[in-house]
Amino acid sequence: MKKFFVASVLSLLIIGAAPFSHGSGFLIYEHGAAAQAMGGAFVAIANDPTAIFHNPAGLAWLKGTQVSLGSTFILPTGSVTLPNWPYPPYNGTPIKQKDKTFVAPNFYLTHQFSNTVTAGIGVFFPYGLGTEWTNPSTFPLRYIGTKSDMQTYFINPAVSFKLSEKFAIGVGVSYIHSTLTLNLVRLEDFGALGSYDVPVAAEDAKGSAVGFNAGALYKEKNFSLGFNWRSGFKIDYKGKLALDWSNVPPNVKAILAFLGIQLPTSGDVATTFHFPNILGVGAAFNLTQKFLVTADIHYILWSTYKSYDIVATGVPGFGKETVTENWKDSVILRGGLQYQLTDKLALRAGILWDQTPQPAESADPNLPDANRVAITGGFGYKFGHFVIDATFHHEVFSDRTSPNRHIYDIPGNGNLGEGVYSLSANLIGISLGYVF
Repeated sequence: MKKFFVASVLSLLIIGAAPFSHGSGFLIYEHGAAAQAMGGAFVAIANDPTAIFHNPAGLAWLKGTQVSLGSTFILPTGSVTLPNWPYPPYNGTPIKQKDKTFVAPNFYLTHQFSNTVTAGIGVFFPYGLGTEWTNPSTFPLRYIGTKSDMQTYFINPAVSFKLSEKFAIGVGVSYIHSTLTLNLVRLEDFGALGSYDVPVAAEDAKGSAVGFNAGALYKEKNFSLGFNWRSGFKIDYKGKLALDWSNVPPNVKAILAFLGIQLPTSGDVATTFHFPNILGVGAAFNLTQKFLVTADIHYILWSTYKSYDIVATGVPGFGKETVTENWKDSVILRGGLQYQLTDKLALRAGILWDQTPQPAESADPNLPDANRVAITGGFGYKFGHFVIDATFHHEVFSDRTSPNRHIYDIPGNGNLGEGVYSLSANLIGISLGYVF
């Protein structure tokens, strides 16, 4: 129990010491290197502390006290090409996102209290997005967005109950905290005094919520079947607006002041995001004593993400703006295999196909998304009480054409802002575990 308490305190320190999750997509599913190496197909396996995320029923078969600490490093690349844009240097030339490395750490602790009850706590970062475009002051799509950033972490205690030697269930509850940042440029028109770009930042809007998860796992000698559910939730974000009027010439500012027109530099902003329910079903087969094959189907109810309102107060001329999304429910197919080369070394590989929930009409520079395919590979190595798991994950998105919300849809000239997004990502995962 003392070890359990010390490790729980460690999990809280990780929250304060590690960067929050960022990702090129909305959902980050990589929260344990062993599972990631098998394409994330882990619902029917759940045989390490990451079961808290993948299927809490799997905790029932974990012995003693176990700790796992790891991280996924996400290296996305992306660009948009505007084929109808007539002005250099962006006429037909790909505009790149800034190169960044995002970090999604994870921590898990489990303890077997009896032959039938095992509990644990996990800290992980399953939702995030991060896009930032080069040369934001001249980026043609700057009036939609130049930078977006979502940071979300979960603290998820869970408990499992072994109802028989072959069947267990698990339940959990999560405290969820999230921050959201969005940078864009507004074109402020002062009539005869001219029009000027005004950078606007919704800075670190914060919100919290509570979510739930549950799972079931049935195990035979060479076969297992699992089910996992993660609840949807709603976060009400509240934050500050910052406005930069440096592009407005001093003489224009003086005239506006004389006319009684204020140029406020700050205000308040609020919005609400709806996050989806996630359902997963998986099966795993031991084809031989050393060769394991597994497959999952995940169904994500993204249809809850219809739209969101951005409500600004304290800034004249700003009010409520509705952003339409109209996302659809989506499916992810995952498959993986593991070959136990020696008693200490396991080799793993996987593949997945991820269907985008985002209609082309709502794809934009804040969150461009598309169908994607990924291949994964990795290994696990045991030495004494330690186990180290590592994986590499390469993800390729289909190229996607978006109207970019028809921002430059000019009669007779077509949509100058139409863009073709090209995206890919490499992910590196590593986990270190210890069994007391």
